[in-house]
Amino acid sequence: MTTIFASGGGGAVNTVIENLLSRKQKLVEQLEQAQSVEDRDKIEHQLEQINTALDFLDRPESGDAR
Repeated sequence: MTTIFASGGGGAVNTVIENLLSRKQKLVEQLEQAQSVEDRDKIEHQLEQINTALDFLDRPESGDAR
């Protein structure tokens, strides 16, 4: 797994989000054509992971240090 640390304008984060959205679109298309339950389960699991990553990246930055 690759970790991206963004600084400044968040350009790296935007690129990651764009890549995740592109991957998500491809998975949705694959899901529509998936024949087996196993294939659908695998694709849905990947979609869940992408949604989790997108939710994490889309959080507003807080000024509070934890």
